[in-house]
Amino acid sequence: MIRMKGVNKFFGTLQALKEVNLHVREGEKVTIIGPSGSGKSTLIRCINALEEPSDGEVYLNGELLMHSNHTRLVRAYCAMVFQQFNLYPHMTALQNITLAPVKLQKKSRAEAEEIAYHYLDVVGLRDRAKKYPSTLSGGQQQRIAIARALATRQKILLFDEPTSALDPEMVQEVLDVMIRLSKESITMVVVTHEMGFARQVADRIIFMDNGALVEEGPPEEFFEHPKNERTSAFLSKILR
Repeated sequence: MIRMKGVNKFFGTLQALKEVNLHVREGEKVTIIGPSGSGKSTLIRCINALEEPSDGEVYLNGELLMHSNHTRLVRAYCAMVFQQFNLYPHMTALQNITLAPVKLQKKSRAEAEEIAYHYLDVVGLRDRAKKYPSTLSGGQQQRIAIARALATRQKILLFDEPTSALDPEMVQEVLDVMIRLSKESITMVVVTHEMGFARQVADRIIFMDNGALVEEGPPEEFFEHPKNERTSAFLSKILR
């Protein structure tokens, strides 16, 4: 479903990604962890064509992602949930969710609203459909952002540290929604600092450091028996 081959990314003289090779199978749940500045967000933004690799190749569903086709491919396969909620403040929750299905996917207003209410039910916020973002808590806004991504009905759902901008008491309500989603057939790639979440939902955990994929494995093996010294040091620090 997702394949990255020899991907490098430079910002001036800073190399954010170093020879990244990654394969995510359809329906797989992959979490990416690592210290701040390790390249996690850059990697996921390259998948979604928000950043263009300096060299290397990114494939979505077997098709090479290029400048000429990236809009079509990303719209066909990917939806993304950001650190900040990025909701349009002048639109209600319902209007935010229906915007892409109507404008980009050319669905009727009635069909888009039916889809939107379904996913508002999924995130537990049907009663907030007509509310504006400013009247919602941070956790509620992020759940609306997840519903907006789901409403596009893409096969790949990308999360870029979706709880990092939330107050601690709001984190679990967002994680609970994501845990429920992990039981579906959606392909999920999640950049996160939430180790309990990673352990609970991931089929595979990837540790990044200094722009490189250092180690990966299933949760039980990854947390109990890390093979790389940098992985062990990171886990010891973050789990203590």
